[in-house]
Amino acid sequence: MRLGINLGYWGAGMDGDNLAVAKEADRLGYDVCWAAEAYGSDAPTVLTWVAAQTERIDVGSAIMQIPARQPAMTAMTAATLDSLSGGRFRLGLGVSGPQVSEGWYGIKFDKPLSRTREYVEIVRRAMSRERLSYEGEHWTLPLPDGPGKPIKLTVHPQREHIPLYIAAIGPKNLEQTGEIADGALLIFPSAEHLEETAIKYVRAGREKAGKTLEGFDVCPTLPLAIGDDVKGLADMFRPYTALYVGGMGSRKQNFYNQLAQRMGYEKEAAEIQDKYLSGDKEGAAAAVPHELIDQTTLLGSVDRIADRMQAYAEAGVTTLTLAPAGFTLDERIAALRAGTEALERAGLA
Repeated sequence: MRLGINLGYWGAGMDGDNLAVAKEADRLGYDVCWAAEAYGSDAPTVLTWVAAQTERIDVGSAIMQIPARQPAMTAMTAATLDSLSGGRFRLGLGVSGPQVSEGWYGIKFDKPLSRTREYVEIVRRAMSRERLSYEGEHWTLPLPDGPGKPIKLTVHPQREHIPLYIAAIGPKNLEQTGEIADGALLIFPSAEHLEETAIKYVRAGREKAGKTLEGFDVCPTLPLAIGDDVKGLADMFRPYTALYVGGMGSRKQNFYNQLAQRMGYEKEAAEIQDKYLSGDKEGAAAAVPHELIDQTTLLGSVDRIADRMQAYAEAGVTTLTLAPAGFTLDERIAALRAGTEALERAGLA
């Protein structure tokens, strides 16, 4: 099992620290460094900055938002980043959510599965440098009855095949991801529930495409915190978990809330959402069960984390992406190093 690191969003006052963390992850032999975007910093700019100041570690978008860019623009960005980084770019895509898609980008959040499928097909076609033409429900290239003509990408990516990942949570999205992508970006993954909440759907998609899970990258992100007080460490992540389970999306369309329900927390997920949407964020955080946090993070001693890493590997994880927590840069670096030590103790390095 490989290790990755997720820097999250840029511009939160920790930019210099984030770069130092990425450089240390590169030195320690981490496999990939991911960066996110929502409605602040964009992922490609951050990844270019990181790639320019690292040597070996891959850089990946987790995610580049589908409503933010036309697919041909995404192909251009991916090819450029892959070329500039010496073949170290991984393209992670996702539809975001209705609030961001419609409120920030002005793109209707409808038919996310067919939109994702068409987007991936166009991106792959463009990156292959064939002349680009496409007829679909969401995109038609070139536009009919106009001056446009099929043209091809002029930039040569470093590699013939740039790895493409999709952020997926729901069963149908997971199945389609297994069918059309090279990897799945997962959030709030529990080793105990991974088969029933994710892997079985990805496997079904691979089978639909005539493939197996061999070579497919199952890549969940987990916060990491080192210390002896597991309960105290878990409490650090109560606001984070409450935000996603209670406040992401709408009452009717919150993928993270639905995931918590599939993990057996139906009553708790409803309470967290009720409190969060009514404005009681502290109450929502207090309502998050300790077990839910502990199952979806890596907390405690190096030995405890090594045991948890072993469980994730047995569940089918191939790249475990860590988000090292800490109030200072030194604490985050220490967590990063502990991650490497835990992987070695688990016999997974």
